[in-house]
Amino acid sequence: MNSTALPEFLQRSAAHYWLQNARLPLTCIDGSVQWKTAIAPLSAPPISEELVAAHLEIQDGRIVAIIPASQPLAPDQPAWDVRQGMVWPCFADCHTHLDKGHTWFRNPNPDGTFDAALKAAEADHSNWSAEDLYPRMSFGLRCSYAHGTQAVRTHLDCLDGQEKVSFAVFDRLRQEWAGKIALQAVCLVSMDYYDRPAAESLADTVAQYDGILGGVIYPQPGLDAQIDRAFELAEARGLDLDFHVDESLNPQAEGLRVVAETKLRRGFQGKVNCGHCCSLSIQGGDRAQDTLALLRQAGISVVSLPMCNLYLQDRQPGRMPRYRGVTLLPELRQFEVAVALASDNCRDAFFAYGDHDMVEVFTQSVRIGHLDRPIGDWPQAVTRTPAQTMGLDAGLLGVGRPADLVVFKARSFSELLSRHQGDRIVLRDGHPIDTTLPDYAELDALVGIA
Repeated sequence: MNSTALPEFLQRSAAHYWLQNARLPLTCIDGSVQWKTAIAPLSAPPISEELVAAHLEIQDGRIVAIIPASQPLAPDQPAWDVRQGMVWPCFADCHTHLDKGHTWFRNPNPDGTFDAALKAAEADHSNWSAEDLYPRMSFGLRCSYAHGTQAVRTHLDCLDGQEKVSFAVFDRLRQEWAGKIALQAVCLVSMDYYDRPAAESLADTVAQYDGILGGVIYPQPGLDAQIDRAFELAEARGLDLDFHVDESLNPQAEGLRVVAETKLRRGFQGKVNCGHCCSLSIQGGDRAQDTLALLRQAGISVVSLPMCNLYLQDRQPGRMPRYRGVTLLPELRQFEVAVALASDNCRDAFFAYGDHDMVEVFTQSVRIGHLDRPIGDWPQAVTRTPAQTMGLDAGLLGVGRPADLVVFKARSFSELLSRHQGDRIVLRDGHPIDTTLPDYAELDALVGIA
């Protein structure tokens, strides 16, 4: 039994107790709370890490007090001593593909390339009935929940009328998961779809389900007008926008720049989020800097998907990849662009692995992008920032906030990033949840495993 094992009173039921001797990431503490500056930094090693030592008082599912760990608790108060284990707010995952998830065995990617992924995904679309989508999407959400995620945004492929089926399944899941996971959906089409009359109907369907309008942006004839049309349809319906942008290593791909210029020119008031932005990583310094400045001016957020981009980009048989394909993460933050990290695809043709685990996403992103020395505010990239991208007030620790927490045995970032953290404990409304992951065997019949 690990040091964060649940005390007996919490295993039964506890409406009021203390979470004792916790270490909180400073960047995840609500800045509006006055006691923030009163909490003394950790005096024990590693003193270079931005953590604070605190006790958290939990009552009726909310955090009602946070005090320095140096302050003793009354001996008669129920307390769970986590022995300097880290306590984070629950995660937000703002870029996933639940509709594609767990189809690897049915339509795998034969060579791991991006083009092959597109073909395999297209071949799998014929299976996408409600009876196929629901259990796979539900499986992905069960993984997210067990790992400690409280909000998920998924992109849904919407060509050839698929939106009618996929959004209906999404809506069913959104109702079933209400109070556990806040769910959002983005329509996903090629941008030339916005040249068609059918784009109007698609936008109506998205609005019907309170969704987000989106599309995949690559260099192609008429791209500027197609992006403008997407903005126009979103404006007319009060929708936000979320694009896949420049997911390639083509330095001439500058859809990100066009999106920023379009938002500024139109004075668009909704939220605009751009995912991937791989091409930015290999563009010339002056050009990239100019685009970063445009993003800041336009107030556009970016979500990076390092694991999937690393898997697909610059893949050639028998040759070591020279480029990572991950966008300019430190530079984006230097320009004060809101940057989130997310799961993207899980066990499908675009990424053979993944489990909707934001700890894995954070760990791998830190390693891939050198997001350390110092860690700084990067923990926000899987908590507060994606929640803000989704328009949610979540991903922070603070008095009055829900006790939606992830409790780790790890006492430092070094310990957190060195092991899998499979022994984490997830609290929702102050109560521990069952973190047992669903069995892959549940999907065998769906994906053609005998």
